[in-house]
Amino acid sequence: MRESGYRARYWHMLEDGRMQCDLCPRDCRLHEGQRGACFVRMREGDEMLLTTYGRSSGFCIDPIEKKPLYHFYPGSSVLSFGTAGCNLACKFCQNWDISKSKDMDRLMDQASPQAIALAAQQAGCKSVAFTYNDPVIFAEYAMDVADACHARGIKTVAVTAGYMHDTARRDFFAKIDAANVDLKAFSEDFYFKLTGSHLQPVLDTLCYLQRETDVWLEITTLLIPGRNDSDEEITVMCQWIARELGPEVPLHFSAFHPDYKMPDIPATPLSTLIRARNIGLREGLHHVYTGNVHNAEGDATFCTGCSKTLILRDWYRIVHYGLTAEGLCPQCGTRLAGHFDADAGSFGSRRIPIAIREYA
Repeated sequence: MRESGYRARYWHMLEDGRMQCDLCPRDCRLHEGQRGACFVRMREGDEMLLTTYGRSSGFCIDPIEKKPLYHFYPGSSVLSFGTAGCNLACKFCQNWDISKSKDMDRLMDQASPQAIALAAQQAGCKSVAFTYNDPVIFAEYAMDVADACHARGIKTVAVTAGYMHDTARRDFFAKIDAANVDLKAFSEDFYFKLTGSHLQPVLDTLCYLQRETDVWLEITTLLIPGRNDSDEEITVMCQWIARELGPEVPLHFSAFHPDYKMPDIPATPLSTLIRARNIGLREGLHHVYTGNVHNAEGDATFCTGCSKTLILRDWYRIVHYGLTAEGLCPQCGTRLAGHFDADAGSFGSRRIPIAIREYA
């Protein structure tokens, strides 16, 4: 660990003397002292440094449903944190003050991987989530935290856009127990113009996670009025998920609110989310949810065998949990896809900011 950062992985030297970052498909090519598009990976001499290793934009204990993960130990608490920077350039970013920040002074909380794992254990958290900004860009830090968490029996969660190269993808997700991947739209045009990235690498990540790993996968799509909310696009996306990933992968349609570089776009109406949910169900997806709105039916989990309500939610609070200890429907015996305890957690909808030093 140098004063300016941590020795990072995933790079190689080019014949012209530049250094290419191999973490994500941006393939940033850096001269001495330059930083990548994410801002947190920097060339110093003949090394790549991660400047945010051990530095966080803050820690908070959240309900797991807020990630959102609805089929991964419902009702449990998760210690959430992020750093700064991002490898995408989403004009609609809902966490832009963190992910777009180039102000390292925002990173007030410093914590070792061991301190984070201990804090999660002492706070009674089932898992630790890498979130707020994309953990892909602080992969080395996240992987070290994951190792420390697993040593204490703590699960790990990644909330990510999934924009990464294959080698880093395999290393990173080998340390992760559950992931919520943002599938921001289902058109290359949207990805290129509104996020500065491309669709195919995200689809590659989704297929890899579902087909080649044991990582529990859920997907979120933020529906933006007039940008990615047409019946046609939603239909094609849901058909792809059902065909390539399978009908059991939960899909969350989330409401946009005006922010960052798109302040003039109206908030997503509830009717759009309900319409999208109905399309997903029509196309064969078993678990389709609505997010950032209060909608009891869109928050509930139903048995795929007999349609019995198995989990009823009020925002992030579990108000009914009807699974057997084996994760089965008590009425017809159908197994619910996901990871469940015999009883739901009771953390509720609280949000508790913490300082790691209080636990370490």
